[in-house]
Amino acid sequence: MQLLLINPRFPESFWSFRWAIERVLPGKRAINPPLGLATLAALCPPGWDVTIVDENVESIPLSPQADIVGVCGMGVQFPRQRELLEYYRARGHFVVAGGSYASLCPERYEALADSVVCGESESIWPAFCRDYEAGTAQRLYRETETVALADSPTPRFDLLKLDQYTTITLQFSRGCPYLCEFCDIIVMFGRKPRFKSVEQVGRELDALRAAGVRNVFFVDDNLIGNKKAAKVLLAYLAEYQQRHRYRFTFGTEASINLAGDAELLRLFRAANFAWVFVGIESADTDSLKEARKGQNLQQDTLTAVREIYASGIDVLAGFIVGFDNDTLATFDAQHRLIVDSGIAAAMVGLLTALPRTPLHERLAREGRLIAAADDTNNTRLGTNVMPKRMSYDEMIDGYRALYQRLTSDRGIADRVRNKMRYLRNPVYHGEYTPRQRLGIVLRLIAHGVLAGGPARTFHFVRGMPWLSPSKLPLAIVDWIAGLAMRDYVRRHFGAPAPAGRTALALRAERLRRALRAYVERGVAWVSLDAAAGALPRITVSIGGALDRAFFARLARHVDRLLARTPSRLMLRVEALAAADAVRLQRLLQRLAPHGDRISIELHERVRRLVHVDSSIFHVVLARSAAASAATAG
Repeated sequence: MQLLLINPRFPESFWSFRWAIERVLPGKRAINPPLGLATLAALCPPGWDVTIVDENVESIPLSPQADIVGVCGMGVQFPRQRELLEYYRARGHFVVAGGSYASLCPERYEALADSVVCGESESIWPAFCRDYEAGTAQRLYRETETVALADSPTPRFDLLKLDQYTTITLQFSRGCPYLCEFCDIIVMFGRKPRFKSVEQVGRELDALRAAGVRNVFFVDDNLIGNKKAAKVLLAYLAEYQQRHRYRFTFGTEASINLAGDAELLRLFRAANFAWVFVGIESADTDSLKEARKGQNLQQDTLTAVREIYASGIDVLAGFIVGFDNDTLATFDAQHRLIVDSGIAAAMVGLLTALPRTPLHERLAREGRLIAAADDTNNTRLGTNVMPKRMSYDEMIDGYRALYQRLTSDRGIADRVRNKMRYLRNPVYHGEYTPRQRLGIVLRLIAHGVLAGGPARTFHFVRGMPWLSPSKLPLAIVDWIAGLAMRDYVRRHFGAPAPAGRTALALRAERLRRALRAYVERGVAWVSLDAAAGALPRITVSIGGALDRAFFARLARHVDRLLARTPSRLMLRVEALAAADAVRLQRLLQRLAPHGDRISIELHERVRRLVHVDSSIFHVVLARSAAASAATAG
């Protein structure tokens, strides 16, 4: 039995750190691998031939040798997941949908998949495999029991391209004891944390150690949801590293009450945890009460963050704006807290009501959900929640301005300086070889610091802890993260003003003029859709034999347009002469740095001539061509 498992490409967000991966870090393509698919592969019958393709690091196969195609997905991946399911099903494959979003909203997959796997997979995936082999596969597999993580196998790390990721993932527990109104974790996994044994974790570390992995992220939504169990794990991890004389660097997610527990902080350090991600959410106590985030009210937030720093552990954090209690003054309060705390990787999101959460149910009763809005992505300039104490447009403008302040050169430097005042003897020393570290620093200076001119160079120099060499590696990481987020804000939050739209229209007209001869011959078409409220899109269609001059002009004008304006490109190729295939391939190589904003739709016969890497560009698949055309306007 041949099974192909696909992790769809994520839309770019702050979490992608794309600038850092492409311009600074050595040979990486993504942050984390698909741990869920590696676990699913381990649950398959021994005789099955399983392949995992992560579209975030490699292109999907358009004509795979597979009996079954399984496509996972989080909410933000649903549009691409739907596209993949439709495509492979139309080509005669048995398709299975799974992942967190299918578990929350299985009804959205009824028309897309032959089978939907809803819930944790330790028991229902083997049931699907047995039924499929018997020819009795059901439409829906829903987990109704509480899964014991003792039944969870060691993931098939051997099926992942581990060298393509900055950090490899493990999981110790599922579930969280808290009641945050906006969170879907307790909906999926419950409030009583369940655990693997430390021996299971040890076997997973053995597999990663054999593969030479050093950087590991425990993806538990709250590693200290049960502090007693967490302390047992941490003691085991410290002993494991000492026994094997092998140094893993760990990170995880934890609630902020990690601070205040001296024993827990000591164990985190002993186990070599370099960082924790904390859900701080808000500087306003009333907003925290509204969100049922009582665990954040036990201690002053700034004091708690600095206490974690004092243990040598870095803090990454999530923040939310748009709570019912929030006003325009909230943006200044969030800015002060983030800068004073020195948190470089501050992921600020708009309050978003995820399906099935208590927040979604409450706002639906109050009539405050925006029906047509995206309910899966809280790091874009939009949400499905209508705020209570400010207008929607005021919230969007305030959110954009907050991030522009945080990612300014001064904003990055101030946070680095404020962190270093309280960070003592950091656990983090860097996971790369000395030669790789030198390369990272040189690329950061060349592509990040000097590229920002004298002002950025000044702030970089003043923000670095030159007199504390042990802190320099973490300060470098903070600047890389800050500049990566700045790059994302510049490209995605810079909605063009009227003057910007005029400049875009002028560039589009220059492109039309450059290609006029081909348009008049009926072998190319150019259009501009610059509707208000969306990133403008240039559509270029090709439908016949061209020449070298066409591709040179197209490359020059499109490269400038994408580099200098916040716009997108749709490239449609209906027909292509064989002699032009190499020229199109070279065009794509030149445009690859803008790949996240380029959609490419190839006719079936053109696909035989040209390969397009779907991990770089959005490859529009045949079954979704009509939807793509409608989107392009």
